[in-house]
Amino acid sequence: MPVPISPFDRLRSLIGDTPAGAPVIDLSVGVPKHAPPDFILPVLAASADGYRPYPAITGTPAFQAAIHDWLDRRYALDGWFRDVGAVLPLAGSREGLVLSVVTARDLLAKDNPVVLHANPYYQAYLGAAHMIGAEAVGVPTPPTGSPLPDFSAIPDATLDRAIAYYFGSPSNPAGLTASKADWHNLFDLAEKHDFFLFADECYSEIYREEAGPPAGALEAARERPEALKRLIVLNSLSKRSNLAGMRIGFVAGDREVMKAMTTMRNQIASQVPVPLQQAAIACYQDEAHVAENRRLYDAKFAAADAILGPVFGGPVTPPGGFCLWLPVADDIAFVKALWAEAGVRALPGSLLATGEGAANPGRGRIRLAVVSPYDEACEGFRRIAALMQREGAVRELAAG
Repeated sequence: MPVPISPFDRLRSLIGDTPAGAPVIDLSVGVPKHAPPDFILPVLAASADGYRPYPAITGTPAFQAAIHDWLDRRYALDGWFRDVGAVLPLAGSREGLVLSVVTARDLLAKDNPVVLHANPYYQAYLGAAHMIGAEAVGVPTPPTGSPLPDFSAIPDATLDRAIAYYFGSPSNPAGLTASKADWHNLFDLAEKHDFFLFADECYSEIYREEAGPPAGALEAARERPEALKRLIVLNSLSKRSNLAGMRIGFVAGDREVMKAMTTMRNQIASQVPVPLQQAAIACYQDEAHVAENRRLYDAKFAAADAILGPVFGGPVTPPGGFCLWLPVADDIAFVKALWAEAGVRALPGSLLATGEGAANPGRGRIRLAVVSPYDEACEGFRRIAALMQREGAVRELAAG
């Protein structure tokens, strides 16, 4: 089985040498462009001596305490998880997505394992399945409404072979958020077929203020402690604090599961430098910069509704995340035209999903990462609206 090709590499091949039709606005890659918190550099400078020694694989006691404190505040856990679970620092949550599937394979030891993933998907899910030689099976996810996929499309025999299911809330690319009832439904399925649920919550703090914070997997698990045995939660500072380049996050789960992951990580992965842990502590202790981050996104989504809403027949803003997931007649053709005529780089939805033709749930959608500065994002929206109106390329939302 060949290594899965990144959708961004496929996009580069798709556009090829075609010149941009206007000054470039790149809305294809979800790289945060808001400013990181201004206290980061002083924290790093003050802790620079911490770069000398090898750090502990489990992180410093202060890092451990800061993550548990944040989880308690964010999800009203009141110390429950601190008593029964454990956390581990990561060099970004992508590392954890791979470590988690290796851990699940080793603990469950199923023959011919299957890794289930939301479809559309984040490319690391397929890469992790490839790494352990598992069969990756996409579960179709609706573009609107509940983020829960249609598991009825997957045979029970396949679900019984599953070792894990990757599920994001807010989801990427649709920005849908799970309720506690949704999490409980997933716990039911994981228990029935004996697989792990990987809660990819890297967008957990990027939500519309009017929608409020989405429910978390640990928040639901507190109501059902046995679910923790099959739950691994991943988060990072990449989106929350605009620190994608710092590469720091954490994984949380049952103590025995985290013990197995720690043993493996201690042999194959790098420890997280102490100064970066100190910076993470400062970030998790401060919510003001996170609220400002959401305010900036909310302003751009309001502009998207004003500029794109009339073209698409209604509001386009999702409850969470920082992407727009818009319906078009032909996602590949539209993205090519958008680049060649308007200089806007977008990602075709079909490159973010598996399946051929109509069986590809990303077909007829484009993803826009609303990460550019406000004025640049608005100009991108105006160019998209103009192209839609010229080509009549819009598809009814209800049909999406």
